Amino acid sequence: MKKVFFLFMVLLLVTSVSIAGTAQQTIFLIMGTGGTAGTYYPYGGAICQLFNENVPNVNATAQATGASVENMRLLNRGEIELALTQNDIADYAIKGIEFFQEPITNFSGIACLYPEVIQVMTARDSDIDSIADFGGKRISVGAPGSGNEANARQILGVYGFDYENTDVLVPYYLSYAESAELYKDRLLDALILTTGVPSPAIMDVASMHPIKMVSIEKEMREKIRNEFPFFVDVTIPAGTYQGQDEEVETIAVLATLVVHNDLSEEVVYNLTKTLFEKQEDLIQGHAKGADLDLETAIDGFTIDIHPGAARYYREVGLME
Repeated sequence: MKKVFFLFMVLLLVTSVSIAGTAQQTIFLIMGTGGTAGTYYPYGGAICQLFNENVPNVNATAQATGASVENMRLLNRGEIELALTQNDIADYAIKGIEFFQEPITNFSGIACLYPEVIQVMTARDSDIDSIADFGGKRISVGAPGSGNEANARQILGVYGFDYENTDVLVPYYLSYAESAELYKDRLLDALILTTGVPSPAIMDVASMHPIKMVSIEKEMREKIRNEFPFFVDVTIPAGTYQGQDEEVETIAVLATLVVHNDLSEEVVYNLTKTLFEKQEDLIQGHAKGADLDLETAIDGFTIDIHPGAARYYREVGLME
């Protein structure tokens, strides 16, 4: 009897150790997102929920942050494992330019999620029909030090404008809300916004003033992409804004999901697989999930793809 009891206790101990070992294998992941009033935070929360419900031994949490630039710095310091960031910000980070004094190299890509579109708006009766017509005009280029401002500077440079020369073009460094208010007061001639479609700022203006959305010509889109390969071509559908009767051809940067390189291939493979194969569940969590497209999952990336994500993309024929 004593022998049986002893064997039972040994078995119980082994089982307890096994259970404890399994619990210790849970992988806790923090995802850097953005402010609570923006898109990144709720969308990141939906992605984390998707992972928690479908990837064994993963516990992911969305953390509110200052968005793309701060997320790259948090990744660099090892304070988060996953991050939402624009693909152009990831490009600046890995090169150590723009917002980054030195390169950040300890991260790689999982997937491009949805476009953040370059939108150029002016008055319907304006003589501005192209960015080439910006000479002498008052242009909102985005808040100081923002990704919007960097995009405006890049695009205007390809068109031949140096907006630090205010005799040629007058830049206004404004947030989206400030841009809309100054435009409504007739203190601006046009806006350049990098944001999702539809833009609340443009919708606000269009509700009070007839507007015109300005396309970027095909030749100029090609020149911009050649110089800055993180841009991709997109079309703003007709009817997106009040009074906008035609499609608008433009470019976009991409909201992306990136990961710290220390995360294992197996874990990142499972995260990537879940992201695409459970997309319908993601859409239930956030409408932006509908923009996820496997065919364009790595378009616009100028950074390395994590080996785990690359393994999934090879399986589905997206990569060789």
